[in-house]
Amino acid sequence: MALILARITCRGQIGLHAPLVHVEVSVGAGLPAFCIVGLPATVVKESKERVRAALVHSNFEFPVGRITVNLAPADLPKEGGRFDLPIALGILIASGQIHPTAVIDSTQEFYGELGLSGELLPTRGLLLAAAHASRHGHSIVVPCANAQEALIVTRSSVRAANHLLEVCGHLEGKMPLKPLTSPTAGFTPPADGLTQGTGHVRALLEHALARTRLDLRDVRGQAHAKRALVVAAAGLHSLLMIGPPGSGKSMLAQRLPGLLPPLTEIEALEVASIASVSAAGFNASQFGQRPFRSPHHSASGAALVGGGPRAKPGEVSLAHHGVLFLDELPEFERRVLESLREPLEAGVVSVSRAALQAQYPAAFQLIAAMNPCPCGHHGDPSGSCSCTPAEVQRYRSKISGPLLDRIDMHVDMPPVDLSEFDDAAERGESSAAAATRIIHARQVQVARQGNCNARLPDAQVERWCQPDRAGRNVLERSMKWFGLSARARGRLLKLARTIADLDGAETITDLHVSQAVTLRCLDRKAAPGAAELASSTAAPDHELTT
Repeated sequence: MALILARITCRGQIGLHAPLVHVEVSVGAGLPAFCIVGLPATVVKESKERVRAALVHSNFEFPVGRITVNLAPADLPKEGGRFDLPIALGILIASGQIHPTAVIDSTQEFYGELGLSGELLPTRGLLLAAAHASRHGHSIVVPCANAQEALIVTRSSVRAANHLLEVCGHLEGKMPLKPLTSPTAGFTPPADGLTQGTGHVRALLEHALARTRLDLRDVRGQAHAKRALVVAAAGLHSLLMIGPPGSGKSMLAQRLPGLLPPLTEIEALEVASIASVSAAGFNASQFGQRPFRSPHHSASGAALVGGGPRAKPGEVSLAHHGVLFLDELPEFERRVLESLREPLEAGVVSVSRAALQAQYPAAFQLIAAMNPCPCGHHGDPSGSCSCTPAEVQRYRSKISGPLLDRIDMHVDMPPVDLSEFDDAAERGESSAAAATRIIHARQVQVARQGNCNARLPDAQVERWCQPDRAGRNVLERSMKWFGLSARARGRLLKLARTIADLDGAETITDLHVSQAVTLRCLDRKAAPGAAELASSTAAPDHELTT
């Protein structure tokens, strides 16, 4: 038997990169053997049996001889079932069982996992591969189950098939696969909003924004905490809520994504790319929605920041451009919580393993909740708390000072009064009204400094967040009495700047600084005499909720 060589192109996946992989297949004489080389993972090695069964059940002959499959470049780890279709096509072409009407070059990419009957099954991480293929102007053939995912990001030709025979018919020109069009081509996106996308991606973003969202008015009472949530949304600040069970901490956290501005096209594609390479995969119906991740307190460090044998993204990356909600914060392992410190500051996380190193973005907004004590009723007027001061201190000390220092706001949430459930009770601002004010405040920040207040580096804090004379006096007194660190001072100034932006004020006044102080309750409890200073600097409740 003469030596015949076939070459099919697809892409691998390393972190958020999708490098080209050339599947070279050689079919020659010799003892029957089927060998795959090029650092294949176990799932790739197992493709031998899937490909063999798929060819036989599709009425092809499996070549009798020595079959060598090389996944080039050889030093790039390969994983996933995406290589099944390229391997099968390479074997069929190399053995002369199909004769493509045109030369298959590197501008055509093929993806798909094969079922034993030859059916094309979806493959994980295809959105990332499609985005890279589009960037280089390559056409792609994918399983039908991945078609919508590929259409979101690619401007090149996308063709979809359900079976190996359909792809073979396309290559031989017998039944060409028609290029697919965007599923949202009929939408006409509005021109307003913060997003700057165009075409079908912009339409998907508008469609996601129009979905029903949870309303802030559903949370009874807690005017101070609602105000803190609006400030957090306006300036991208982190927030810790401290209150007994049933005070509304989780309800408030779940309503934060509905307050945030819509994702831009670039942000939405970043979120989708990270989801596509995660263990759960990408759900096309969720494109354009801000992520809301709420891991259980038993989550490991690898689950939170990323890791595993293949350096997969963790919760901090899956919450990129969205919300990471950590309920029952002291119940997390201290080591796990400490791993949040670097991503909170840098906005990226590096995952290193013996054979792989990957870097994922992690620009998330941290929202956390905790009880005031182990039983959850410390400070309750009913006196139902049975925790000793030592137990309360031990419970709160599970969260380290450096981590607390990196959280912009911490607010107390008292039990909800029964009168708040009366029909005549004031329900406060709706999510739609708050979101309008938040979008305006975000626009002011971007026009002034190019990013949100919480993302300001230290040099720009001194430039854009300087209060007037009265505001500096309040700030200096707070620094002295509460013993605040330089990092806490910077966060107070950023908070005051956000509060001023929400009020439409160009100058940070003593009122804005005072309100910022009231949004850091753990600072006020840190020093003797703190209660007296807090009462003298705090704004009246009605001013905090306007």
